Amino acid sequence: MNVTEAVNRRKSVRAFLPDPISNETIEELLTMASRSPSGGNVQPWRIYVVNGESMTRFREFLSTREPGAPSYDIYPPKMPEPYRSSRYKIGEDMYASIGVARDDKAGRFEQFAKNLDFFGAPAAIFCFVDRIMGPPQWSDLGMFLQTFMLLAQEAGLDTCPQEAWCVHEAAVSEFVGAPDEQQIFCGVALGTADADALINGVESAREPLDVFARFV
Repeated sequence: MNVTEAVNRRKSVRAFLPDPISNETIEELLTMASRSPSGGNVQPWRIYVVNGESMTRFREFLSTREPGAPSYDIYPPKMPEPYRSSRYKIGEDMYASIGVARDDKAGRFEQFAKNLDFFGAPAAIFCFVDRIMGPPQWSDLGMFLQTFMLLAQEAGLDTCPQEAWCVHEAAVSEFVGAPDEQQIFCGVALGTADADALINGVESAREPLDVFARFV
């Protein structure tokens, strides 16, 4: 698989098979992803892996914890166009794929709650960054995550980056043993997509080139 194929195949999967992944495979992916660009070679990413038995323990642990305030704003409070429409369209497309109507609050909550089960994935990573770091280092972390997800695709695995974990920073930090000076950014579910799950058939649209790029 070349880079173009990996980019085109990668998507945020929201229904996984329970097929296990070895720690060795995850170690290899993380090691290769560490070659991602990093300003000043700071390498600000701090990664915690839950897999197999630790995933079982984490799911049990989380069931006893309540969410808190988000550790950061996932979206701006007043998002302008075209960003607002893009965000809402993918949400509507996903709910429509599983037959959840706009006014079905219970159905929407049930689907959203699957975030906290990693959509059934057998493994996941949590991505943290030191609180002293600024936007450039958060950008480095984003490049690390993209590299990791493309490498996973090349290895025949699927992913879903999940910023929803920012409302469970206290619980995740306690479980993984992250120090106070580290802040959670996201979790990433890792596994094999359930090809029969309708929600995995949703493909997000992308803006045409002339909307986001200008040749000067």
